[in-house]
Amino acid sequence: MQVFITSPISLERHLHRASVFARRVILIEDQVETSGAFVLHHLIKRSLSIESSEIVIFVALSKPFSHYDRILRKLGCNLVAQRENGKFIFIDMLKLECPDGDEGNGVGGGLIDLYRKIQKFVEVNASTSPELNRCITVMMDDLSLLEVAAKGSSTYVLDFLHYCHTLTSENGCSLVVLNHSDIYSSKTGSTLILQMEYLADVVVQAEPLVTGLATDVHGQLTVLNKGAIDEHGGVRSKLHNFHFKVKENSVEYFYPGSRA
Repeated sequence: MQVFITSPISLERHLHRASVFARRVILIEDQVETSGAFVLHHLIKRSLSIESSEIVIFVALSKPFSHYDRILRKLGCNLVAQRENGKFIFIDMLKLECPDGDEGNGVGGGLIDLYRKIQKFVEVNASTSPELNRCITVMMDDLSLLEVAAKGSSTYVLDFLHYCHTLTSENGCSLVVLNHSDIYSSKTGSTLILQMEYLADVVVQAEPLVTGLATDVHGQLTVLNKGAIDEHGGVRSKLHNFHFKVKENSVEYFYPGSRA
């Protein structure tokens, strides 16, 4: 079942305030039993809204274009039209497989080629209408599959992510990454997660309830905003926690303990 977000009082308020998007990195972490994909879909819709002049470069490692188009249509966003008008650039990497050995410079070469492709789209779109000063957001779904394509090499994936991170400082881009945090069993996997959390300005975690499944609560969502500006103009980290319930065509948010 695919879902979208309707609550105006929790995620909308805190995540949007956290993501005045330019030059920011947003990491969405979920688990196999509690998907956080609906947060990614929400950010796509927000970036492509009528009020926004943003351009989205979407690197798909998990699902085909038709999957996202079907979901976003339920939110009132036509990805086909957005792709045609140049606001949504879809990079299909479902069959990405980095070569072994020296062929094409090996695994590292395959990821460098992917970065150069992203970088080229960024530079072309940034130079098309510089007077508009458009924010370009690079989104990836999902990071764990990038490591699979890299034949389990976290080192090459980390290098790739650091390259992508330079786009935020050098080109004013934003970076949104979805990652399954509970599939890693090795030390290198945990290092990858820690590095991503370090690079991120905002970390969104979708997790199951500690008490297990419940009828009225399907999971909890934690939003850590490292660069929140307080009422005195200072910058400090803010942590917000919500429970959520997945409905037929929406996700409902509420504070822990507000429901029986």
